[in-house]
Amino acid sequence: MTASPTPQTTSAPDQDGSSTPQPQPAAPSGGWSELLSRQHLATVLVLAGGVALYAMNLYFTAALMPSIVSDIGGARYYAWVATGFLMAAVIASMLVSRCLASTGAARAYVVGFLVFGAGAALNSLSPSMEVLILGRVVQGLGGGLLAGLGYAVIRGALPDRLWARAAGLISAMWGVGTLVGPALGGLFAQLGAWRWAYALLLVAAVLLAVLAYRVLPRHGGGGRGTSPIPLASLALLTLAAAAFGVSSAVPRGWATGASIAAGALLLAGFVRVERRGAATVLPTLAYQRGNALKWVYLTVAVLCAGVMAETFIPLFGQELGGLTPLAAGLLGAALSVGWVVAQLFSVGLATPAARSRAIRTGPVLLTAGLVAYGLLQASSASAALVAVWAVLLFVAGTGIGLAFPHLSVAAMRSSTDENEGSKAAAALNTTQLIAYAVCSALAGTLVSLGDDSMLDSARYMTLGIAVITALGLITAVRTTKDGAREGAREDAREDVRGGARDGL
Repeated sequence: MTASPTPQTTSAPDQDGSSTPQPQPAAPSGGWSELLSRQHLATVLVLAGGVALYAMNLYFTAALMPSIVSDIGGARYYAWVATGFLMAAVIASMLVSRCLASTGAARAYVVGFLVFGAGAALNSLSPSMEVLILGRVVQGLGGGLLAGLGYAVIRGALPDRLWARAAGLISAMWGVGTLVGPALGGLFAQLGAWRWAYALLLVAAVLLAVLAYRVLPRHGGGGRGTSPIPLASLALLTLAAAAFGVSSAVPRGWATGASIAAGALLLAGFVRVERRGAATVLPTLAYQRGNALKWVYLTVAVLCAGVMAETFIPLFGQELGGLTPLAAGLLGAALSVGWVVAQLFSVGLATPAARSRAIRTGPVLLTAGLVAYGLLQASSASAALVAVWAVLLFVAGTGIGLAFPHLSVAAMRSSTDENEGSKAAAALNTTQLIAYAVCSALAGTLVSLGDDSMLDSARYMTLGIAVITALGLITAVRTTKDGAREGAREDAREDVRGGARDGL
C-alpha cells in the first residue's frame, strides 16, 4: 500500500512580524489516486484507450466473422482477415519511436486513431471479403501505432513515480480486451448488426483522437526520429511472421516443417542484420553485451506465448467439456482475469527485491498452470473438472500479471537517454506482436497434430506452448540479474558525479 503523504508546514510572517505556520500541499503519492486524478486522468484515458481499442479488436472481429461470411461470403479468405491485421500492426509498431520523435505525442496519437477509424469505416462499408481485408490492414496500421504509443508516451507524459502503475494499467488493457471483445462482438453478431460494430469503433477512435490532441504534448523530438527506416529488418521480420503463419495452413508434414524452418531462419537473419545495422527496429541497447534489455524482450515474448493458448481454450471447452459458447468463452477468459487481477496487485510492489521476485515468479506460475491444465484434459469432462481448468488458467494468468508491469518499467529505465528509453518501451509492443504472430501460428500447427482427436489436440497445443513459456524461467533470471548489475553501475556513476559536485 502507498503511505499517505504527511502535510508539510512553513512559517509565514504576520502583520506584527511574528511567524504563523502555513500548510503546504502534500507531496505526491505516486498511487492510484494520483494516476486517476483530474491532472492525469485524460492522459491515462488516451494511453489506455488506444491499447484497449487494439486489444479488443483482436477478439472483436473473431466473434463477428461467422456473420460477416454469411453476409458477404469469402470463406476461403477467413484466416487472412486476422493475418492482414496482425502483419500491418507489426510493421506499424516498428515505426512508433520515429513517428513520436518527429511529430510529438499528440499528433502521433491523432494519426493512429484516425487511421484506425478509417479502417473501421472501410470494414463497415465492405461489399466483399477482399475489401474487408483491406480495411483490416488499414486498421492494423493504426492499431499497431496506438499499441506501441501506449508504452512509449508514458515516460514523457507522466512523472516517473507513476510509470509502474501506468504501465500496469495499460498492459492490463490486453486482458480487458479479451473479456470485452468477444462479448461485444457476439452481441452485435446476435443482433445481425456487424457493420454497426465497426461504426462504433470509428466513433470511439474519433473521440479519443480529439482528446489526445487536447491533452498530450505536441512538441516533437527535434528531428531525431528521421533516421533511415530499417527496411531490411522490417522485410525479414515480416517474412518470418508470414512463414510461421503459413505453417498452420499448409498440409501437415514436410510442408509444415519447411514453413517453420523458414520462419526460424528468417528470424535469425533479422537478428544478424539488426546487430550489424546502423538503423534498427529494436534499440541498439538490446544487442549490447551485458545489457538486460534483450532478456526483458525475451521474457515478454514467452509470457505472450502463454496468452496465445486462449485462442483455442473456448473450442476445447465446448468439445471436451460440453460447454455452451458463452460458458466456453468465459473459460477462455479465466487466464485474462488472472492477468488483470495479479497486475493490479503487482504494480504496488515498491522494493527492487519484490519486483525481481515478481519477474522471476511469473514464468513459473504461467508454465505450471498450463502444464497442469494440459495434463488434466479429458473427454466428457465433468463440471468439477471444468472448474479446476478455470482455476488453473487463472493461476497461469497471474504469472503474466505479476511480471509484466515490471518488465515494462525495466525497458523504460534501460537508458538514461529519454529518446532511447522511449524507443525501448515502444519496442515492447513490437515484441508482443511478433510473439503473438509466431506463437498463434505454432498453436494452430500443434492443434493440427491431433488430427481428429480433440483431446490430443488440446494436449499437444497446451503442453507445446508450456515448453515455450518454460524458457522464461531462464530469461527472467537473466533479466533481474543483469538489470541489478546495471543499476549498481549507474549508482556508482552517480556517486562519482555527486562527489565531483561536492568537490567543486
